Amino acid sequence: MKEFFESIESLFVDVLFAPLDYLRALELESWSAANIINWLFMLIGFAAFFYWMKELKKFNDNNEEDRDPTAHSFLN
Repeated sequence: MKEFFESIESLFVDVLFAPLDYLRALELESWSAANIINWLFMLIGFAAFFYWMKELKKFNDNNEEDRDPTAHSFLN
């Protein structure tokens, strides 16, 4: 049973966390290169936010939303 848990440890430490070890070592050389993943996630988040706002504006301009105060059951 001990070998089973040691193999799980080896999988995570030696294989799955290897990219994170590389990023940790890279951070000593270049902060911006080490944080490129964070920048990519921020760009994706901003793109999704602006897309969602554009879609909301499109529905708002078409007056497709029921703005009656009793349109939603939780507003009664």
